[in-house]
Amino acid sequence: METISENRCFGGTQGVYRHASDALGCEMTFGLFLPAEADDGPVPVLWYLSGLTCTHANAMEKAGAQQWAAEQGIALVFPDTSPRGAGVPDDAAYDLGQGAGFYVNATQDPWAEHFQMWSYVTEELPGLLFARFPLDEARQGITGHSMGGHGALTIAMHFPDRFASVSAFAPICAPSDSDWGRKQFTAYLGENTALWEAHDATMLMRERGFPGPILIDTGTADQFGDLLKTEALAEAMAARRQHATLRMQPGYDHSYYFVSSFMEDHVSFHAEALYGVSE
Repeated sequence: METISENRCFGGTQGVYRHASDALGCEMTFGLFLPAEADDGPVPVLWYLSGLTCTHANAMEKAGAQQWAAEQGIALVFPDTSPRGAGVPDDAAYDLGQGAGFYVNATQDPWAEHFQMWSYVTEELPGLLFARFPLDEARQGITGHSMGGHGALTIAMHFPDRFASVSAFAPICAPSDSDWGRKQFTAYLGENTALWEAHDATMLMRERGFPGPILIDTGTADQFGDLLKTEALAEAMAARRQHATLRMQPGYDHSYYFVSSFMEDHVSFHAEALYGVSE
């Protein structure tokens, strides 16, 4: 693993690292913020999954999460959103290919060789991080924005024993029923819609739900509101009697101005859950 940079940040360290990924067949870069408490031993960790077109740097530089994570003594992981490099297939559209991995394991050509983001985020990268850094594997939360909110919700529902809490900023809630999701699912997973269900937060909510706390924020002025399908997830949560907090924030759009406005709430929400987990 190569250290690209390490900077002092709110008493802790914001690092950027590069490694060769076996799952993706390319080099990958991620950000990791370690609070001061990491000097004394493993700390709880909050995963942040970013949205379309983003790299590890977007949330790391724009979300303002380090200040609140430092106050709570929590580490932050900022993975990239897709494989990258000259040998990795891409598409001219912003919502497919590099920058748009959608947190699934692709089964279709030309994507299948490299676009194994589900395995990367849930298996390979955690294995590297917990072996190298002072992170408490027993205390993990996950959050994300837009496409990353979709990833956070679906991953949490598949791994309820791993994650104590899940939150999302403007998540894509029902990709099987949106233009974004249908395009990406068809490209990455093929025409068999039965394969899509494992990566649709609304369908997963109907089938299994999540045993821990859930927090979701979406802006009422979100320019992609019709594609997010927030109401579908809300209906699924209500039908399941799922305990969750879903807030429609007046006047906020889809940008990082929105994300940074409510980041303190989300970090505090996860801190309450993570420090409630028995060590």
